[in-house]
Amino acid sequence: MAARASITVGEFIRAATRRFERAGLHFGHGTHSARDEAAYLVLHTLRLPYETLRASLARRLIPAERAKLGAIIARRIRERLPAPYLTHEAWLGEYRFYIDPRAIVPRAFIAELLREGLDPWLRRPVRSALDLCTGSGCLAVLLAKGFPEARVDAADLSAAALAVARRNVARYCLERRVQLVRSDLFSALGARRYDLIVSNPPYVKAASMRTLPPEYRHEPRMALAGGADGLDLVRRILAEAGKHLSERGLLVCEIGHNRRALEKAFPALPFVWPETSAGAQHVFVIEREQLPLTTAASPSATRARRRQGASPGASRAERVRRA
Repeated sequence: MAARASITVGEFIRAATRRFERAGLHFGHGTHSARDEAAYLVLHTLRLPYETLRASLARRLIPAERAKLGAIIARRIRERLPAPYLTHEAWLGEYRFYIDPRAIVPRAFIAELLREGLDPWLRRPVRSALDLCTGSGCLAVLLAKGFPEARVDAADLSAAALAVARRNVARYCLERRVQLVRSDLFSALGARRYDLIVSNPPYVKAASMRTLPPEYRHEPRMALAGGADGLDLVRRILAEAGKHLSERGLLVCEIGHNRRALEKAFPALPFVWPETSAGAQHVFVIEREQLPLTTAASPSATRARRRQGASPGASRAERVRRA
């Protein structure tokens, strides 16, 4: 920032916005524009609530504040770190979570659906729930908050991510209700069954992984990479989830922009796509009784069943329930 005798919060935000735009930064880790990111970093650094932004714009900065703000803006540009890794916080609705580069920055459309209790798709009381690929543990915390009678397991293959999740579970005093499990998907969960399973697994396609902006390359690769078509882990989840769900239990899974590929790979499965703030394409829900109970569906397996006289279309019409 150019040296000036005095500068307001609003002037600093405008100057930081121009610097972000010139630097070609990418956003998407809680904000979606240079201006919003500049405002967030300024207010966080000054320890001002975001809702006070308008009232704070005319506030004049003292030299020590300008120095602190200049340092964090320069670091965002120089290192291309996502803002939450700079501030060590991320928000899902009203809930604040600790975050650092050991875990992917929380951002889940599933959180929007949990605010409504997964109504109308969840058709049974939730006494047990699983957050699969928990990362920072944010969805596990939201499950425990949303279903106060539920025991929650939070599973992830990354010990480093689980360390972050442990911190967030402790932040909300949920150690007695949320159990962290190091597991390659369901492998360490034995025969446990759940009324509800939610998962935000890695789903970025291999081609997209090769062109990720620098900000996203700071996140753990294993939390992003989903194989050639982005569905490697989703296939495994669909293959195994039925064995870990209770009667009428629900699977809720986020898959990014892969709806068309998923429906092509599993034409017999009656996926339902709830509306989120980004449309009805990022999250599917499906009940246990509609899932394969042993092996994953595949185009070749589906063709084989059809040759044997199966009628997956009729089965779908009989079983799918849409409210």
